[in-house]
Amino acid sequence: MDSQIWRTEMCFWVCLFGFLSFIHCVSSEGEGIGGGSTEGLVRIDGKEPIGKIDEDFVCATLDWWPPEKCDYGTCSWGKATLLNLDLSNTILSNAIKAFSPLKLRLGGTLQDKVIYDTEDNKEPCPVPFVKNTTAMFGFNKGCLPMKRWDELNSFFLRTGAKIIFGLNALPGRTLQSDGSATGAWNFTNAESFIRYTVKHNYSIAGWELGNELCGRGVGTSVAASQYVNDTASLHKIVQNVYKGVGLKPLILSPGGFFDAPWFKELADKTTTSLDAVTHHIYNLGPGVDQHLIEKILDPAYLDGIANTFSSLQNILKTSATSASAWVGEAGGAYNSGHHLVTDAFVFSFWYLDQLGMSASYDTKTYCRQTLIGGNYGLLNTTTFVPNPDYYSALLWHRLMGRNVLSTRFAGPKKIRAYTHCAKQSKGIVVLLINLHNTTIVQAKVAFNSTWSLRHRHKFHKSHRSHMQKKHHSGLRSSTERVRGDTEREEYHLTPKDGNIQSQTMLLNGNALNLDSSGNIPTLEPVFVNSSQPIIVAPFSIVFVHIPYVVPPACR
Repeated sequence: MDSQIWRTEMCFWVCLFGFLSFIHCVSSEGEGIGGGSTEGLVRIDGKEPIGKIDEDFVCATLDWWPPEKCDYGTCSWGKATLLNLDLSNTILSNAIKAFSPLKLRLGGTLQDKVIYDTEDNKEPCPVPFVKNTTAMFGFNKGCLPMKRWDELNSFFLRTGAKIIFGLNALPGRTLQSDGSATGAWNFTNAESFIRYTVKHNYSIAGWELGNELCGRGVGTSVAASQYVNDTASLHKIVQNVYKGVGLKPLILSPGGFFDAPWFKELADKTTTSLDAVTHHIYNLGPGVDQHLIEKILDPAYLDGIANTFSSLQNILKTSATSASAWVGEAGGAYNSGHHLVTDAFVFSFWYLDQLGMSASYDTKTYCRQTLIGGNYGLLNTTTFVPNPDYYSALLWHRLMGRNVLSTRFAGPKKIRAYTHCAKQSKGIVVLLINLHNTTIVQAKVAFNSTWSLRHRHKFHKSHRSHMQKKHHSGLRSSTERVRGDTEREEYHLTPKDGNIQSQTMLLNGNALNLDSSGNIPTLEPVFVNSSQPIIVAPFSIVFVHIPYVVPPACR
């Protein structure tokens, strides 16, 4: 190891452990158990994957809420939604481009009150939504002018975003006294909108039908049997409008909260018309809840949502459908989240745990509410500056490959562990989350078979050759050097000043900040000798790329 790199790595570790000495309990909710240092073992079964995510698994949402949307006396949406978002903002563009691509789901509560102002639209088309406390969802109908749709698509093209569009599924239905909505979907306006989109060569990756109308619904509900018919109608429209197009958009539904009997009926009866079953997650409760941090730091509470993932996975496995599971919207805490919780470092514990857990149950895509807007955006609503979860999402997107490996952690219960095959190189990536506020964990990695020992020497040669080829192709940064099987790459995420409610995230001891031009900072790892345990600091997150271990599931 040359002296400059040695000094750089020593600086990181000295800074990190110096920083740890100042960590203290942020609040009573943040108190962990134990203290000092303890050991743990990450057990990985790499024989075959337990799940396979989409290449663009990380997804974010853009919503319809106007500035007048307020919760608990706080109005957190501003001009950060589909009708009023500043599409010329440099930070916004750079934030999306960094994913190359970022999947965006356009929709939300008010999507079922949107009129598309196409040429053959006969309804009045008010812009924007007008607040009305007696109306469903607290607002009157709103309108999407085609000029704005043109502007949005120009923006999506410039930034390389992949679009999932949520359609209004309420036209044609009658609201009943019991709160349900009956009757078939009148798709006239939606079909006209889809035809306009195709005519203008706008790229749409998927069309989703409705928002939170399944099960008991939010605001109103539609029976599963009717939704089956309506989904078939959408499928037929897409087949006709996109006739002659090789790769047609996906059909998604229902975009709501999981209800086992309702979802089972949908899956059983949409054998060929549905590509993805989408469900929403707000398992932390309302944003006004004063115990959000306590819930996020409780492993038992985090585990509670696993039953939803497992149940949906079993429904899809046992039905005749070929549809896969998506999380179409997840903000953790409903009603716009909670400032300095859902937009702070602590929320990356929940968010990354959700990504890891959902992937282990074969969820293909996970859409975070929101990219921007509310108190749970990946970007700040007014400044567009990335919140901590943006960097967590970006690291996941760049490091975690499609194949998911079975992972168990033997050690403190407040360590969460997930493993994937590496995304753009050989090896595996382990994600470790330490919910302890005082305990340092020294983790080692072990495998449930002997394949790693049998293939290690063979891989050492192929990995060195692979890295040399990568070097000659110009894909490596100027700080990279060819490494054998003696070092791994680590990305340590910690909060500024040890405060988990901070909105500044540190990567390997350095604050992640935009430069003066609004560019996203580079995310560089530190290199650690493979003989050393993985050091997981209190209240920290670590991504570990181990390039010298290639299990059968990753070949």
